[in-house]
Order: sequence, then C-alpha cells, then structure tokens
Amino acid sequence: MNDSLPPATSDAAPGLRADRVSRRADGRLIVDGITLTLLPGETLGLLGPNGSGKSTLLRLLAGILAPSAGVVTLDGRALPRVGRRATARRIATVEQHAHTQTELTVREVVALGRIPHRRAWSSSTAADTRAVDAALERTALTDRAGQSWHTLSGGERQRAQIARALAQEPYELLLDEPTNHLDIQHQLDLLDLVVGLPIATVIALHDLNLAAMYCDRLLVLREGHVVAEGTPSQVLTPSLIKQVYDVQADVTHDPGHPVIRFLRRTPKP
Repeated sequence: MNDSLPPATSDAAPGLRADRVSRRADGRLIVDGITLTLLPGETLGLLGPNGSGKSTLLRLLAGILAPSAGVVTLDGRALPRVGRRATARRIATVEQHAHTQTELTVREVVALGRIPHRRAWSSSTAADTRAVDAALERTALTDRAGQSWHTLSGGERQRAQIARALAQEPYELLLDEPTNHLDIQHQLDLLDLVVGLPIATVIALHDLNLAAMYCDRLLVLREGHVVAEGTPSQVLTPSLIKQVYDVQADVTHDPGHPVIRFLRRTPKP
C-alpha cells in the first residue's frame, strides 16, 4: 500500500465518504442527496435499475465528476483539496467497458496503474515492477503477461483491468458492473477475486443474487435517491424488489444470504 496521504487526524472521518451529494445534468438530478460511508475492508453493493444513478455515483466517489451539491471526502478532506494525483493513488476504478486501439500487452495494460505514482516521462522503478508483478499474480495473469490484451477472453480482460487497478495499490476500489457479459463461471471467479482483496470496495451490480452472495452491505438507488440501505437480508425483500424493479419475487434464506426467485408475469388475456 502507498502513503500518498497523511494519516487522518482524530477529528477527520477516515476513508471515503459522500455527504448529501447531488449531480445535475441536462436539467435533471441524476444523483440526489446521497450520503454514504465506505467502511474499511467492506464490500458495498450498489443496486438499482438502469438510470438509477449508480455509474454517476461511482464517478463522483472517484473524483471523475464534481458534485453539483454536497461533498465527497477522503480521510475528511474534500477530493478537490486532496488533488487528482493523490486521489488516483488511493482510489482505483474499473469501468464497465475498457477498450484500447493501441496494441498493448497485458503487462503494459497493468502497468498503466502505476502512472499516478510516477512523475511525467519518468522511467518505471523497482517498486513499479514489484506492484505490477504482484497484481498479475493476484489475478492469475502472470502467464498472460506478454500476450496481447486484444487476444484475451472477456473474463481475462476484466481481470486485467482489476490487475491494473491493483497495481495502483489502492485503499478503495470502485467497480461499475464488472460482471456484465461474462458467463456464470467467470462472474463467480471475478467476484471471488474482488471480495478476497484486503481493501474497501464499492461495486455496482444488476444481479441481485450475486449481490446477496458477495456484498456485506447494499445501497439501493431509484431515480437518483437511496431507497434502502443495509445487509442483503435486511434489504432484499419482496416488497423492496417490487418497489424498485416492479417485478414479483420470492425470497428465501440460505445460510448467510437471501436467495431471490423471480416470478413470471401473468399473461394478459
């Protein structure tokens, strides 16, 4: 891990926090007054239908977007005061779709995560090499390091993007629907990897059962508002699913997490 920020003072809120954050675009509120605190080491799941504000909230937490109102803080300091480079050393993001037209090897893609730690035009250091090697090993991509990123499968590309994020040596990791377009095996493999990391993670998901299996806590959004927050067992109820997604569901409880079974709509006569 890095020491890019000074330790939080006794009166500062440690970690990543959003306080009544809103974001307006094209004349409407995309995110409206959301407050959240990311606890050390937890996996926080963001749920909600398309257009509910999940991706925008992640970009606000990363400092990619500026809030129209409210503030995002890191160890009690507003992100603009922290600075973009220091923020990038602490917070890593994995977007929904990663593309590059440049012919890069897997190692070169992962090494992009070291950019926040280097001065412009400077050569990589021994610390950079160690961080990249560790990220490749953690994501089981060491044997793919010299391979073109374009030749990887979808699951391997997602792992490479997570390796790039890990090479940043972050304290917080933000992922936007990383399981999209992956088969079931690769979805489970990727989420096993993510929740096994010793860092705090916010992950936007569509699959409620995956969220129930892997997340410690859930934040459910609808039209930019928080409609529920709590553990999967507290949040994923038939009434909440009906309210947010407008579908009927049965919810049972396996040891440790709820299991959701969606019900077919009754055909109209």
